[in-house]
Amino acid sequence: MPDAGYLTIGKVVKRLQTQYPDLSVSKVRYLEDEGLITPSRTPGGYRLYSQHDVRRLETILFLQKNRFMPLQVIKEELAKSDAGLVSTITEVQKGAAWVPTTPTAPRMTTSSPDSEELLQKYHPISRMPELLGVSVGFVRELSEAGVISMRTSPHGRSLVDGRDFPLIRTCEELRQFGIGPRNLRQYVQAANRESGMFEQALTVFGASASGSSTPTDEQRERYAQALTRMIVLTNNVRETLIRRSLRGTSKDQRN
Repeated sequence: MPDAGYLTIGKVVKRLQTQYPDLSVSKVRYLEDEGLITPSRTPGGYRLYSQHDVRRLETILFLQKNRFMPLQVIKEELAKSDAGLVSTITEVQKGAAWVPTTPTAPRMTTSSPDSEELLQKYHPISRMPELLGVSVGFVRELSEAGVISMRTSPHGRSLVDGRDFPLIRTCEELRQFGIGPRNLRQYVQAANRESGMFEQALTVFGASASGSSTPTDEQRERYAQALTRMIVLTNNVRETLIRRSLRGTSKDQRN
């Protein structure tokens, strides 16, 4: 296979990062694992991307970022386009705005706001590919790891709390970096420990502080503000410690 016109995965990422700063080699590989792109391979197994592959990747990233389409929906639209059928891909290439083809395909990504109606309801786990673009198996793994909690309907169906949708999509993005539900168990355990610490620290903002059985609006506001600030501060501590630990690892690797 001639090398002219073909790019390595690193060069592809570098070319597209100006427009998509969050793009990484891990994410491109994840999209390949999901069957959305199929680059060529050298005899030694290295990926080579043609100009067609790069345009296809650009289309996927555009639909994620600007049209808020889940990967499963993008995959279906790409299949239509590959078969020569009219699809969202065709409309995007013409520069037209994307409009959902059905009312049951909301535009949701990790960075998009959630519909209040979706958040306030429980949804059958079978609808997760449609609503969030994630597999039923992945959501079950999150439940088994304790990251989310599901309930069972009177008819025996597993139901997912809409308030967990942002968390599920965050976990889906983490999976692109090789961090799966089992890896997240440590955060569940840490959250359980920290919630006890926070609860004790926040008692001063509770109803007992004023001798009343019911907290006042002012106390509720102070409680919420204090909790938010404590979470920000502890997240900063956690981030600093992780970065410091990784700096130490990188120094060891250089020596």
